Amino acid sequence: VQLQASGGGLVQAGGSLRLSCVASEFTAAIGWFRQAPGKEREGIACISSSGTVRYGDSAQGRFTISRDNAKDAAYLQMTSLKPEDTAVYYCASGPCIGPILRQYREYSAKWSGWGQGTQVTVSS
Repeated sequence: VQLQASGGGLVQAGGSLRLSCVASEFTAAIGWFRQAPGKEREGIACISSSGTVRYGDSAQGRFTISRDNAKDAAYLQMTSLKPEDTAVYYCASGPCIGPILRQYREYSAKWSGWGQGTQVTVSS
């Protein structure tokens, strides 16, 4: 399965963005990740086909993940954006389990189907 993220752009601090992720076929769970320049990739949130949701520390109560199974798609609603949210955002297929999402360095091999990502830039 391949996944493609879209919906990024330039937004002012305090603004909102909604990212979309479309999978090439049904996948049991979809995760959102981000990678800022010079930093490691980190897990933001994941959602299973049954609606189970897990969030990483970076979500900080400002990001909400949702899913449309009929469209093989997942979404990441981001609010109260900060300059430190600037990163390339990716989605991938993998098990939506808290530690596997949050400890990306240890469990990176569990995630697959990475697309090119979408750039989010938050200006101050």
